[in-house]
Amino acid sequence: MKRGIHLIAMALLSTAAGLLPGSMVQAATWTATPGASLQPLIEQAEAGDTLLLPEGRYPGPLIIDKSLALQGQGRAVIDGGDAGDAVTLAAPDIVLSGLTIEDWGRDLTAMDTGILVRETATGSLIRDNRLTGAGFGIRLDAVHDVAVIGNRIRGDATLRSQDRGNGIHLFNVADARVEGNDIRGVRDGIYIDTSRNSLLRGNRLQELRYGVHYMYAHDNHLEDNLTRHTRTGYALMQSKRLTVIGNRSEDDRHYGILMNNITDSLLRGNRVTGIRQPRGDDGRLVVQGGEGKALFVYNAQFNRFEGNRFADSDIGIHLTAGSEDNAMVGNAFIANRQQVMYVATRAQEWSENGRGNYWSDYLGWDLAGDGIGDTPYEPNDAMDRLLWRYPVARVLMHSPAVLALRWVQRRFPVFRPQGVKDSAPLMAPPVFAEADA
Repeated sequence: MKRGIHLIAMALLSTAAGLLPGSMVQAATWTATPGASLQPLIEQAEAGDTLLLPEGRYPGPLIIDKSLALQGQGRAVIDGGDAGDAVTLAAPDIVLSGLTIEDWGRDLTAMDTGILVRETATGSLIRDNRLTGAGFGIRLDAVHDVAVIGNRIRGDATLRSQDRGNGIHLFNVADARVEGNDIRGVRDGIYIDTSRNSLLRGNRLQELRYGVHYMYAHDNHLEDNLTRHTRTGYALMQSKRLTVIGNRSEDDRHYGILMNNITDSLLRGNRVTGIRQPRGDDGRLVVQGGEGKALFVYNAQFNRFEGNRFADSDIGIHLTAGSEDNAMVGNAFIANRQQVMYVATRAQEWSENGRGNYWSDYLGWDLAGDGIGDTPYEPNDAMDRLLWRYPVARVLMHSPAVLALRWVQRRFPVFRPQGVKDSAPLMAPPVFAEADA
């Protein structure tokens, strides 16, 4: 009998506890009222609770200092009030999903942000939100283990790009995951500064200055992203040990992939196409010296380029400023106006273990039938270097004297200076897996 009374009492206590918000036995679910401030509701809730936001507008700004889940229903809009940060995450394990965030501040010096993730918000998740504003979209500041997934971010297209914030901005971040986001019309799509061990995967980045911008960020992964109509698709700068795999750059303007002081990194299976600058009716560049470069390598050493495709661009690859000791094998250079631009005269061998790269303008043969050209591919001669060093000499490019000098260099290789050489050019382009558009 006593045992039965004890069980009934425990059941009643459990039921009562489940009805109390903030109970340690069962997390509570709170429903917000459109038009009312969410801050008092956050103050009432306990860690582990869920706040449901029905469709409507909610005034900001908002500071979340407990481990809560905020979930939007329909078009639940948090209005940033045109100043400062709209939503600040300041506790671990916060989940922010299904919300629309608009009209936060636009002061770039103060770094006004739609969603600010502070150092204390470790383990938080920002998923499937929609952000529209002139300042920074989502900013992670000295935090680790945060996931930013499936968000849609739009900047203010009426402003110059330098007057807009970045879409997703990571500073001093570790072990972050930024995946499946759609970003347009901001300054840089994803900017990573002084961060490590983070993954950027499957993001779509369009109409930007830089699609992805690394600065002093080591040991990071960049996989299966897409950039279109940016000035530079992927700007990799001052970083080490980057793994750059399966990314695409399509119809970007100046550079598909730009590498500045990058070392010990791997670029594999990337596809860069259509990096071209405007030309006049006479076929000349509107801005001289402004060719579109599928790959620009500046002061970068000890990197490996394998299985990439660089096509339909003004220049396939431009190496300069001591970019040496890089491995280049199994890549395809297809229908670029100039396949290689390398001004220096140090020998660069671009083959490995009897296998080089595919060049669409290679005119050699394969008598052995092993898929490897019998004569080396050498893309540049002394006249190329002369014209690059002295652009005004381009008017003589097709003159009889220049054509005669090119003929002599082809017939008598002793007159040809050292430079890029592929001793085992491929007769057919490698097979590349086609990614979804």
